[in-house]
Amino acid sequence: MTVETINPATGQVEYRHELMAPAQVEAVLAAAQAAFPRWSQRSLESRGEVLRAVGAALRRRREDVQRTITAEMGKLRKEALAEVDKCADACDYYAGHAAGYLADQAIATEGRASYVRYEPLGCVLAVMPWNFPFWQVFRFLAPALMAGNVAVLKHASNVPRCADLIASVLDEAGLPAGAFGVLHIDNEQAAAVIRDPRVAAVTLTGSERAGRSVAGNAGQQLKKCVMELGGSDAFVVLDDADLDKAVAGAVASRFGNAGQTCIAAKRFIVVEAIADEFTRRFVEAAGTLRLGDPNGDSATLAPMARQDLRDELHKQVGDSIARGARPLLGCEPDRSYAGYPASILDAVAPGMPAYEEELFGPVASILRVKDEDEAVRVANDTSFGLGGSVWTRDAGRGERVARQLQVGVAFVNAIVRSDVRLPFGGTKRSGFGRELAEHGIHEFTNIKTVYVA
Repeated sequence: MTVETINPATGQVEYRHELMAPAQVEAVLAAAQAAFPRWSQRSLESRGEVLRAVGAALRRRREDVQRTITAEMGKLRKEALAEVDKCADACDYYAGHAAGYLADQAIATEGRASYVRYEPLGCVLAVMPWNFPFWQVFRFLAPALMAGNVAVLKHASNVPRCADLIASVLDEAGLPAGAFGVLHIDNEQAAAVIRDPRVAAVTLTGSERAGRSVAGNAGQQLKKCVMELGGSDAFVVLDDADLDKAVAGAVASRFGNAGQTCIAAKRFIVVEAIADEFTRRFVEAAGTLRLGDPNGDSATLAPMARQDLRDELHKQVGDSIARGARPLLGCEPDRSYAGYPASILDAVAPGMPAYEEELFGPVASILRVKDEDEAVRVANDTSFGLGGSVWTRDAGRGERVARQLQVGVAFVNAIVRSDVRLPFGGTKRSGFGRELAEHGIHEFTNIKTVYVA
């Protein structure tokens, strides 16, 4: 089967590739199985040297990587370069911190010795999305490799060159053959790979639908999995918020990466006392964002990654307006192939797609509430539970509200973001398990108790 990738800025087909035949899939899995004993038995110091070399290779090739990311999913040049740098920094971070995260942990008992050790599981299958085609991979890969695991990647079908470029960078850096493999396969083939006994665990970042399918399959095989799924993050603006900072954060969080971010702020829950002023400033600031050539310097908003995603988003917007939401900005597709302007809906209420569903694109939903208590109730009135932020001049008040949010990641006076030093993941229908930091590196290890009488 031939798969075409379309440049979202031009609408032109730029690349065609064939899905792998069964023999090719078998070769990748066999290579991973052969590489695991050799890689896992290397010292942490040796694995760290390879990871640092990977970071260096990413920095050397950052322009090449940027062009590939932008061509395949439309990301702005400056955003793509920042993504590459973040991946390189993650490699350095885990090379330097894995020894501490993976050290034996002594536990006092009546025995001569008792401790916990962390041993690698084997081959981890990663099913990854297109919105951060490098970072989403390195977010799991850097800690997984440092823990001694090997990995195979089933990337999104519209970023095949990104997948191959990741493999090229790892090979250039000296990662042993087979320790990382790319599978250009469809969902049916991926389901068969999950069932393969050589795959020890699965990690997925994607939609709730994909999560249900992959997690269900992994569960049938009794294989460990981590699911990072969708989100409809609340951006809670209290009556004492610094509106200059809040509006700047709102624009960055909602419209960065064309709004195609799981942890982007999507529901702006604003206390009535300052709702009009916040909304006025938000519309003014968002109105300055401009679509254009994502490889150039003038564009400040990227196109969406695919035309069908743009059309699906617009249907959600139209349905919300039909149910009473008020369009304040944008809310109509751009004339370009996959562009959608910065858009803001006001008076969003229950029963509207903008309230109930994830809007995965550059559309902000404003939900007006009377006070802090109602803000918390509305923030939690969702089936998602990935992230949320609180904006207030009183940090103690913000922390108190943040502790009440039913999310995996809560920030006060800062936009929600992933950070190698902090565990990342969601609750409710936003998934389970954690990536990054100590918690993330332990997800794909055998947490093994040793007791010596």
